[in-house]
Amino acid sequence: MTTPTAPHAAAPATPGARRRWAALAIACLSVLLLSIDLTVLHLALPKLAADLSPTAPQILWIGDVYGFALAGLLITMGNVGDRIGRKRLLLIGATAFGAASAVTAYAPTPELLIAARALLGVAGATIMPSTLSIIRNVFTDPVERTTATGIWSGMSAAGFALGPVVGGLLLDHFWWGSVFLINLPVMVLIVVSGALVLPESRNPSPGRLDAASVVLSIVGVIAVIYAIKEAATAGVWQTSVLTAAAIGVAALVVFAFRQVRLPEPLIDVRLFRRRAFSAAVGANLIAIFGMSALSLVFAWYFQLVLGWSPLQAGLASIPGGLAAAVGGVLSTKLIATWGRSWTVATGLTLSAISFACYSQLATGTPYAFVLTAMLIGGLGIGLTFAVTNDTVLASVPRERAGAAAAISETAFELGGALGIAILGSILSGVYRAHLTLPPDLPASVVTAIRESLPTALEAASALPTDLAATVVATAKSSFLNAIGVTALTTTVIIALLAACTAIGLRGVPKIIHEAPDH
Repeated sequence: MTTPTAPHAAAPATPGARRRWAALAIACLSVLLLSIDLTVLHLALPKLAADLSPTAPQILWIGDVYGFALAGLLITMGNVGDRIGRKRLLLIGATAFGAASAVTAYAPTPELLIAARALLGVAGATIMPSTLSIIRNVFTDPVERTTATGIWSGMSAAGFALGPVVGGLLLDHFWWGSVFLINLPVMVLIVVSGALVLPESRNPSPGRLDAASVVLSIVGVIAVIYAIKEAATAGVWQTSVLTAAAIGVAALVVFAFRQVRLPEPLIDVRLFRRRAFSAAVGANLIAIFGMSALSLVFAWYFQLVLGWSPLQAGLASIPGGLAAAVGGVLSTKLIATWGRSWTVATGLTLSAISFACYSQLATGTPYAFVLTAMLIGGLGIGLTFAVTNDTVLASVPRERAGAAAAISETAFELGGALGIAILGSILSGVYRAHLTLPPDLPASVVTAIRESLPTALEAASALPTDLAATVVATAKSSFLNAIGVTALTTTVIIALLAACTAIGLRGVPKIIHEAPDH
């Protein structure tokens, strides 16, 4: 494998301080918008379904195709950015994202909406690794780089909390397409300011982009994520799940073997032999594993158990995102004091504590208790993402920053899919196990009640008042029991990861000055 022994010798000159922080602002704005876009669709689905009348499979594809396209292309696009220039790829992707947002907003049919969402995912895959790799190349001072990565990570986490608020505000006044149309002015700002401010950077000796590796990475990642998502709804032993999982795993195994033999691989898989690199990627994956399930739990708890509006629920979730942003900013100071391993372990421990608190949720739980847990967990997530992202980026020369960023982002997407699938399955299983339904209910009503809390409340609305009250009470009680078991499961998983990370990142320097030679 050929890797420059002195990669910075061919690197462009470091831009001035004002331009560096302006570049960070553009990168943060880009990732903030993408994070908001990941969660805003959930609120728009009811109005969208009423307007376009999609079938049940089409609704699933409308929700999932964005993530499939995004995750499948991250590795490829990270490498493309290293070759053609990260600034160029970011500007192309931002322009495409804006155009696809307009098509999505005005899609007249479910089929066109699915296609537009797929294009959004393709464009998003060009933006996400570009922002991190730009930070890696602009901030050559390791302390500044860690600070910048922490701020970027905080903005990414904050976007998840802001999504429901933005969606709630827009849907209170406009049609469902407004949640996509809002992307246009932001993308115009990113393109114009990026063209003026961002410096260009690329790998001066990138080598040939291996087409077979591109296909294998796309097929492998999409098939694995599809299998995980399908298993959560259809069951693990379904033919479609087993087939997709087999194809995905086989493609990724062949991909990994191929990378070892290529002079210029898409991913240097030997990086995973390094304890620090593997620990950082693993911590990223598990942290988003818990965070993804948490967003669903909060949406249902606030809206369906407590009866809050979508906007109220969104506003109630904001402190968690803000705490994550604070954690990202604080990470640099804590690394200097505690080191990387203890900073990440502390972040994961705080996250585990927050999930332990969530296991105690009840209908009468004061919001102050939820807020405290949210602040603790948000701070922990912010610390974790900031340190792990910086560690991954610092593990490679600047010329390979796009590929490294793509690994981190792919772990993020895979962790999100696993969280929804595994923790979502636990939530559903415990919910059904604790249901005690009144006798003589129609079979169709029983099926709806056992499906989920939203379908249970919908089915109860058609029942006589006393019977409906009983069904609602038992459904909410079962759901709260399910939250408790799911949250405790997540607590144990994250606590174990905290211990593993403390060992895995032990010995990693507080300040990583230069990526080691391969």
